[in-house]
Amino acid sequence: MTKTETETIEYKKSLAELKEGLFSIVAILNKHKHGELWFGIRNDGKAVGVEANEKTLRDISQSIAAHIEPRIYPTVEIAIRDGAACIKVTFKGKEAPYFAYGRAYIRVADEDRQISAKELENLILAKNRDLLHWDSEIGTAGFDDLDDAKIKRFVERAGLTWDSPANALEKLGLTKEGRLLNAAPLFFAKTTPMQLRCAVFATTDSATIIDRHDFDGDILELIEEAQKYILKNIHIGMRLKGLYREDIPEISSEAMREAIINAFCHRDYRDPDYVQIAVFKNRVEIRSPGGLYDDMTIEKMLHGNVSKRRNPLIANLLRRIQMVEAWGRGMPLILKNAPNVNFLEISHLFIASFDRPSFVVEEETGGTTEETTIKTTIKTTIKELSPAENSILKMIAANPSITQKEMAEQMNLTKDGIYYHVTKLRAKGVLLRIGGRKAGRWEVLT
Repeated sequence: MTKTETETIEYKKSLAELKEGLFSIVAILNKHKHGELWFGIRNDGKAVGVEANEKTLRDISQSIAAHIEPRIYPTVEIAIRDGAACIKVTFKGKEAPYFAYGRAYIRVADEDRQISAKELENLILAKNRDLLHWDSEIGTAGFDDLDDAKIKRFVERAGLTWDSPANALEKLGLTKEGRLLNAAPLFFAKTTPMQLRCAVFATTDSATIIDRHDFDGDILELIEEAQKYILKNIHIGMRLKGLYREDIPEISSEAMREAIINAFCHRDYRDPDYVQIAVFKNRVEIRSPGGLYDDMTIEKMLHGNVSKRRNPLIANLLRRIQMVEAWGRGMPLILKNAPNVNFLEISHLFIASFDRPSFVVEEETGGTTEETTIKTTIKTTIKELSPAENSILKMIAANPSITQKEMAEQMNLTKDGIYYHVTKLRAKGVLLRIGGRKAGRWEVLT
C-alpha cells in the first residue's frame, strides 16, 4: 500500500471530509475509471484511524448513492492500516463523466480540479466513441461501390472459402442490417477511399521540402506505398549472405513496416487529417492522427501494456491476413528491431520517429569541419529518467560489459525488471548496445 496520495488513491483524515471525498471519487473516475478513498489517514500517509461501525459504512454508501451520478456501486469496508482502524472505499466505473453534487472534477496528480466546459465535452465525446467504434458504424457506401476482385483476393489471403461478395463481407463482419460498415470501403472500395501524404525535407526541420507525393488508395495499398516511399528515400547498405548480396536499409524494415501498419490500424478515422510520412536528414517520422487511445500512455506502451483498440474491426481484418497479431506483439517487435525509436504525442498526432544512422553533421572544431554519426553527435531530447534508469546508466558507465543479470543482482530487481528499464532507455535514445550478447558492450549516449 502506498504511503502517499496518487492519481488513484485519496486520503481523508476524518469523516468530516466526506463531501470532499466524493469530489475525489468522481475526479479519479473521470481520469482513471477506478480508485480508492480512505478515511482515517492523513494526506501524508499516516494512519490515525476513525470510529466506525456498520451504520457508518451504510451512511457513506448512502451518501455516495445520493450525490454521485451516474450511479456507482463501491465497496465500503473497515480496513486496518498501521494498526489503526480506517475506512476503505474501493470504486470503479466506465460511465464518465461523473458528477458529485452536480459538479464534475478531474484528477491532476493528487489534487481534484473542477472540469472545464471543453474537458467535459471531450469526456462526453470519448464516452460516445467507446459505445460505437467508427469502423463498426454503418457507413454511406453501397455494395456497388466495392471491388469484387479486391474482396476475393482478401478472402483467399485470409484462408476463407469464397462463394460471393455478399457472403464474404458477412463472414468478415462488415455488414449490419444489410448495409456496409465503415471499415468495408477502406479495404475494398473501387475508388480511392483515403490518402497518404509523404514528404522529404532538406534538413532536420520542415523548412525546405525537396520532394512531396500524395498517394490515394485503400488501406492495404497505402501501407505498401508508405514503406516503398521510405525505402526510396533512405540509404540502403549491403552485406554478403553466402554468395549473395543482401540489401540492408539503415532503418529496420520490420520495425518500420510495423509502425506503418499501426498508423493505419489505430489512427482516429473521425479526424480528417492523414497518415503522414516525413523523411528528414536525421530521422523518419510516421505520423498517425488521433494520438494514443483511451488511457494509454507512451510509458504503458513501452511496458507492453495493452489497452482497448480504437478500431477493433480494422485490427481484426488485418489480423486475418497476418498483418497484425491478436496478442499485441507489434510494439515489442518495433523495439527489438529499432531500439532507438522515439515515440511522441504532439497536437493529437502519434509519432514514431526512427533515427537515420547515416546522418552526419558538421561540428566546429577549431575552424575545421568534422563528420560524425548521429549516435555520437546528435543530442536528442532526453526525457526525465527514473531513479532506476539513472542507477542502470551509472553501472554501465562504470562497467560497459555488465550483463543484465549482474544489474538485476546489484539492484535487487528481477531480470524482467531490468529488461523493462533497459528497453525504455534504449527507446529514449540514451543507451546503445554494441555487439552480441556475450562479447558486446553498452554505450551511454550523452
